[in-house]
Amino acid sequence: MRPVARADRGRLYRRYLRHVRSDEVATQVDVRMMERAVSLARAAALHDEVPVGAVLYETATNRVLAEASNTRETENDPCGHAELIAMRQGARALGDWRLTGCTLVVTLEPCHMCAGAIVNARVGRVVYGADDPKAGAVRSLRRVLEDPRLNHRVRAVRGVLAAECGDVLREFFRRKRRQ
Repeated sequence: MRPVARADRGRLYRRYLRHVRSDEVATQVDVRMMERAVSLARAAALHDEVPVGAVLYETATNRVLAEASNTRETENDPCGHAELIAMRQGARALGDWRLTGCTLVVTLEPCHMCAGAIVNARVGRVVYGADDPKAGAVRSLRRVLEDPRLNHRVRAVRGVLAAECGDVLREFFRRKRRQ
């Protein structure tokens, strides 16, 4: 995959704005961070991991705190999801488990486990690419991040570079089925 040229970023952002169906709107920083998450996902696929990438950054300063991809297969860790790893690393970098001033960018809609951790870590925003109709807990199956029974609600932005994120996953599973 070729890197997205600076001129193309504006075009991609405008196209995203036309198709977004969320109260929250992604910023150009979110799109740039999603591009990084997609490259992390592609790298994970080379290690036979489900290609999911995540980037955690400070919303106010745009400082990247952590980057991660899935490690379930390589580490034999059922909790080796990119989101969890990025949040752990980010909390260490901040010196605080509360990630209220942070945005988590992830290529695939978080599952129930990750959504619960996102709420418990008090993440401020979540930005994700592809919907996950089989396990997604942000919009697809449940709405964990906005459940009024929980002590924290998280703003979510969906569909950022969704086609590209979905293509990475589809290609990975297409290759797995051929093997």
